[in-house]
Amino acid sequence: MEFACLRGVPDAAATAGRSQGIRQLLQAEKRAAQKGSEAGKRKNRRPKQAKAAAQAETEQNRLQREKEFKPKEAAALGSHSSCSAEMQKDTQEKITILQTYFRQNRVEVLDNLLAFVCDIRLEIHENYRING
Repeated sequence: MEFACLRGVPDAAATAGRSQGIRQLLQAEKRAAQKGSEAGKRKNRRPKQAKAAAQAETEQNRLQREKEFKPKEAAALGSHSSCSAEMQKDTQEKITILQTYFRQNRVEVLDNLLAFVCDIRLEIHENYRING
């Protein structure tokens, strides 16, 4: 009969084995959660690393293109500034020529203008008809 009583009550060794098994399961769950968390972090890190690498490559490409463009820009602007200087030179030459013509013809032009204004000739215009 004593054995019948003990059958319903778990012995200490069985309880210790169960608690150890539960502890192992909990630890295994904890390790699995940590591994899952680390995998998620690695997964999130990949796009960030790819984005940073793409930005670095883009910046390097931009710097290289800019380096190639500088001499071309300088050559174009140099020729552009020479065109501007040439146009200024031509303009200055034309101004000098016009000033020379002005000085040479000023007296004659003023005399002609004064003659037209001051010499009044009274004539009847040829298209004027006298009615009557």
